[in-house]
Amino acid sequence: MATAPEIRSGYVVIGVDTHKHIHVAAVMDSVAGILATLTISTDTGGFKQLLTWAESFGKVLVFGIEGTGSYGATLTSFLRRNGHKVIEAGRPDRRMRRMNGKSDTLDAENAARAALSGLATATPKTADGAVEIIRQLKVVHDTAVRDRSAAMVILKGMLVHGDDELRATTNRMTRIKLARHLAALRPRSLSTPEDALRHCLRTLAKRWLVMDSEVKEVAEMIAQLVTAQCPELLERFGIGIDTAAEILIVAGDNPERIRSEAAFAKLAGISPVPTGSGMTSGKHRINHGGHRQLNSAIYRTVIVRMQHHEPTKAYVARRIAEGKSKRDIIRCLKRYVIREVYHLIKARPGTAEVAQVAI
Repeated sequence: MATAPEIRSGYVVIGVDTHKHIHVAAVMDSVAGILATLTISTDTGGFKQLLTWAESFGKVLVFGIEGTGSYGATLTSFLRRNGHKVIEAGRPDRRMRRMNGKSDTLDAENAARAALSGLATATPKTADGAVEIIRQLKVVHDTAVRDRSAAMVILKGMLVHGDDELRATTNRMTRIKLARHLAALRPRSLSTPEDALRHCLRTLAKRWLVMDSEVKEVAEMIAQLVTAQCPELLERFGIGIDTAAEILIVAGDNPERIRSEAAFAKLAGISPVPTGSGMTSGKHRINHGGHRQLNSAIYRTVIVRMQHHEPTKAYVARRIAEGKSKRDIIRCLKRYVIREVYHLIKARPGTAEVAQVAI
């Protein structure tokens, strides 16, 4: 008995599960379903192999890639340069993963299904302009701040065990003076615990000074880039360099991918999430998702405005008189701030151009 010929539409989507050394891809026809899978290396040769393989099945509608901002970043950039549409497929649904199991091939197939069904719609960042530079510098800056703080905490903890003269001398020093003073210690031997303590204090102080210099240097680079990229943000009350940098990082070099201010609020974890059902319809809860660093930065902006911005102070007084709690007022103000900055980043010109910063 002859088998019926397989019916294909000729239109396919490609799902890709990304890793550090290999990527696994699955091709899915819009009618026939999953057709084949492929494993490639994470280099230009592997990317070309994937593209040739995908186009051999028909017209490629879209690539759904898991991890476009991490392991899939270089593949995403390659596909865009070759004229293909790429969307972020996201992680597979946990319920489906428990039911069907997990493997690289299954993850690639799930990415293809999410892209074809419309469940995956997020446009990834291009990561090819000034904002990507800011993001990279911000990573270095934040880790340097963390290491600097850790060095000072350890230094002060060990200083407690110093002799009376050392503790009395350094008792009221600022952090920078303390680090400079202890970095100048000249222990002559290593025969007693007191000698070892001085060696340790000197080492920690030098580490703190190095981290402090690195933090200031990178912060200056970030300030120049942010000022050149979107000076309008810095003109708004309560928004400094750090907050502006976080806003730009979340928006990316292609802010047009964010279709509305509500979508931007969701990216920042500021939009309320409906939670009502039955007799509790209309209830909402806090959104615990989104970019937590940006959420924190917007919160700091709101607190500054509540303390020093007269229009905001008047708004808070009015809402308190209406019976609103401080927590609810802060939520409303965060939503106002994210709406304000959304229109600023959408209107900024030359988003893909890299500003030249003197090093």
